[in-house]
Amino acid sequence: MEQTQIHATQIGDEGDRIVFLHGLFGQGKNFTRIAKALTPQFSSLLVDLPNHGRSAWTETVDYVDLADRVAQFLRDGFAADGPVHIVGHSMGGKVAMVLALRHPDIVDRLVVADISPRHSESAGQFEHLLDSLKSLDLSTIHRRGDAEEQLRPLVPNDAVRGFLLQNLRSTPEGFRWQANLDLLRDSLIPIAGFPDIDATFDHPVLWLAGERSDYITDADRPEMERLFPRMTYVVIKGAGHWLHSDQPEAFTSALRVFLSTDRWR
Repeated sequence: MEQTQIHATQIGDEGDRIVFLHGLFGQGKNFTRIAKALTPQFSSLLVDLPNHGRSAWTETVDYVDLADRVAQFLRDGFAADGPVHIVGHSMGGKVAMVLALRHPDIVDRLVVADISPRHSESAGQFEHLLDSLKSLDLSTIHRRGDAEEQLRPLVPNDAVRGFLLQNLRSTPEGFRWQANLDLLRDSLIPIAGFPDIDATFDHPVLWLAGERSDYITDADRPEMERLFPRMTYVVIKGAGHWLHSDQPEAFTSALRVFLSTDRWR
């Protein structure tokens, strides 16, 4: 496996180390508020996953490959001195799960946010969002407001639209997408899936779910408990799928308690 350039930003320089892995369309900076709130008790590494943010693009999207690339990146730097905590949301949660299953020596405690290790039946929402972004005529966009106007009829939710437009960057040649939209659109089936891995992760795991989200179902629980037998399941009230954005204080509190309390040793 060739080394892939992965961009990450560190917040804090003391305390236990946490690595944050974002979801589809996201970037490491989405966890900036959470990471700052956790200082000085924790130092955090906010990772841009491949094909997102300022990290390099790859030719395929595969969770095993992504997890191995992140593991190599961590071994060479943030986790060089020993295991770290991993927090992953949505697609990043699947990367985090695979990372823990395949590289348990570099993972102390794992937090999975609002996703399960199952194959989703439909990626219709993401098809619509990706197609909406790809439909924008970047040659006609001269300021960010132009993109906002073009996207509003397709994505009327202000919060979702603003989140998506974080991927738009101004360059000397005009506006460009940072995320690898073509590859992500062509890879929705593997993104919605989860690999078969003959392993379990026998370290403490916190599973956070949004009260208003349907990304985790009762039918998912047996597989979650099989792969991660030491899991604790917590529902964050008033939160949807983007629970760290909907309820940042509750999300931060849950992380702080789980990652610092001896009962989960």
